[in-house]
Amino acid sequence: MLIKQISIFIPNKKGSLSQLTDILIAHNIDIRAIAVFDTSEFGILRIVVNNPDKALEVLKEEGFVAKVSKVLAVEPDDEPGSLNRIFTVLKDNEINIEYIYSFVMRKREMPYIVLKVDEQEKAADILAKNGINVVNKEEVYGK
Repeated sequence: MLIKQISIFIPNKKGSLSQLTDILIAHNIDIRAIAVFDTSEFGILRIVVNNPDKALEVLKEEGFVAKVSKVLAVEPDDEPGSLNRIFTVLKDNEINIEYIYSFVMRKREMPYIVLKVDEQEKAADILAKNGINVVNKEEVYGK
């Protein structure tokens, strides 16, 4: 139920994102989700891709500092309050959300929410038991 996310340190300067995506394109790696958290000097780029192991390998070969972490992807219902329901289930089970971002899969045209929480496996089980669709890696990676 967990998916791999790659976090990459990139300089906060013109062309950094283009350089990185050029590398991924050259290796036929498709970005499924992307979020950047920045400071004045550098950014932390978080990506979910169709082939995370290959992406990590080629990025490191090209000199990027990168690491893999596991995150959850959930599909909220398309109705008001669905995010609150997810957050409440986690809060009620004393699971902290470290960060969150969203992306849309074209096939389903529904947003997925990426969650980094302090107890990943427990959170996945609890959310699923509460009727929240925890997205599997095959669906995200497209395999």
